[in-house]
Amino acid sequence: MDVPTYTPRHAAVPEGVVVVERASAAQDFGPKLNRTAADVVRFLMQHGEMVTATQSLSDEMMELFAAEIGAEIRLVDPGEEQEAELRKLLGIGVADDEAAPLRPPVVTVMGHVDHGKTLLLDRIRNTNVVDGEAGGITQHIGAYQVERNDRGLTFVDTPGHEAFTAMRARGAGATDIVVLVVAADDGVMPQTTEAINHAKAADVPIVVAVNKIDRPNADIQRTVAGVAEQGLVPEAWGGETIYCEVSALTGQGIEELLDQILLVAEVEDLRASPDGRAGGVVLESNLDIGRGPVATVLVQRGTLRIGDPMVAGASWGRVRALLDDRGEAVDEAVPSTPVQVLGLSEVAIAGDAFAVAPNEKIAGRVADTREHWQRLSSLGREAHALSGGAKLEDLFTRIQRGETATLNAIVKADVNGSLEAVTESLRKLETGDVRIAIVHRGVGGITENDIQLASASNATIIGFNVRPDRKAREAADVENVEIRTYEIIYKLLEDVSSAMVGMLAPDITEVVTGEAEVRQIFRIPRVGAVAGCYVQNGTITRGAKVRFLRDGTIIWKGAVNSLKRFTDDVREVQSGYECGIGLSNFQDLKAGDIIETFEEREVARTLDG
Repeated sequence: MDVPTYTPRHAAVPEGVVVVERASAAQDFGPKLNRTAADVVRFLMQHGEMVTATQSLSDEMMELFAAEIGAEIRLVDPGEEQEAELRKLLGIGVADDEAAPLRPPVVTVMGHVDHGKTLLLDRIRNTNVVDGEAGGITQHIGAYQVERNDRGLTFVDTPGHEAFTAMRARGAGATDIVVLVVAADDGVMPQTTEAINHAKAADVPIVVAVNKIDRPNADIQRTVAGVAEQGLVPEAWGGETIYCEVSALTGQGIEELLDQILLVAEVEDLRASPDGRAGGVVLESNLDIGRGPVATVLVQRGTLRIGDPMVAGASWGRVRALLDDRGEAVDEAVPSTPVQVLGLSEVAIAGDAFAVAPNEKIAGRVADTREHWQRLSSLGREAHALSGGAKLEDLFTRIQRGETATLNAIVKADVNGSLEAVTESLRKLETGDVRIAIVHRGVGGITENDIQLASASNATIIGFNVRPDRKAREAADVENVEIRTYEIIYKLLEDVSSAMVGMLAPDITEVVTGEAEVRQIFRIPRVGAVAGCYVQNGTITRGAKVRFLRDGTIIWKGAVNSLKRFTDDVREVQSGYECGIGLSNFQDLKAGDIIETFEEREVARTLDG
């Protein structure tokens, strides 16, 4: 189920504009416009929409009725207006004091896949992350803290695969400085440009790290020129962008890179008060079997302590434990510190703001209110997903009738960021012929409940870095539910694409196999007219389907009834030879006509058309 992340609307509603929640029923929508529910229902029925007073209305229905009566409305998600009040209760949005002490910079490492981002961080913090990652690809955000000249730096490592664009955007939104990693032997790649765009959108300074300078085929000047074309002009060329030449493999240039980051941080004058209730952003979240919901958060103001009543989206709880980036327990976390938080009621949504509430009562109230509105907002989407999917037995019938086929899917992943990335990638695979309906998505292992939902909605379960337990596997066997599990997103998308292609009915293509020109007509008693022909192209085969052309116009379609070479019956005649062709049920033959033989072949269709 898609759960939105709510952000308050700061712009005032213009006078005369009526605020209406999406998916409102006619009985709620009508009175807002000084009309009754019956007025709304009657109008929609006149326009072919059969609705009841208690049925949720689509955006188009409400906008159509508003236009009819000359009203102006603004549609908002359920709970959006209430969110502003909730944020006031939590103190979110309070500006930092300019006299607050300096804080460590939050540095986001971005760049193309396999350009050495994780290895660069590995070199900086003297640990090994790469070996533990499937395929050497970072699958979710990791945050780490290091020290340089008695000053702290917080690094956020974002995945380089294009499927994780949303995660990379979220990383840029929480950062102070971006380190753009570009391989000297590869140059600017598509995700390099993406990373630059995200950093520019976040309006943060960029430091370019030209990596892999130790490679024999490294071309530093070409790489710098390629990045400069994206608007990042080096200081040496009169620009404002700092460039550092580094080798994550040998450690060359790493210290200079850290010094340059600290220099930029000094210019930015980053400050945050450690006093007061903590607030920040959820970088990542997952469900741990032994520890329950775990959220990786970045503290942006105040100090987060054990025992604090904390709210993150619709999740809340008293902080039971705090773990730093090395997995060690800590008692508190000050601004710019990434920590794992244990004690939340459920898995938080990555990208949500978190805040410490004045007390547990307010924390529970805020979380429950958000959950209520999020549940209302998701009901319509969930119902649409369930109703849109074709049953297994009539799926191919739908395709053959020319209707859109739907692949229902339940997506489970190990962490929220990966879940978001997989979901968005699957949606990008949709075409005019096949659409993907995400019946449900969630963080954690594949359970019996997932199997039951998949069975009821005829869905395939897709697991990313998660596995079904024994009971779930047994239930899947009984319910005949397909479970596909993956550790590499490339393989996941490749398999889903193949499955979608398999759902597409094959195209039937006519292939011309031969052409013969009628040269002379023979009339044979009890046989009829036989065409004396010259085969111009291809092969004429006995029994082949025929189009009979006269002056380029099809005047008859049938089959080759008989085929002779002189007096002998033959199975086929090649190009350049003469033959006698007898056609079934067609006698109107004239010299100069063209006999075109063809066959129908099934051609597998592809997603791109």
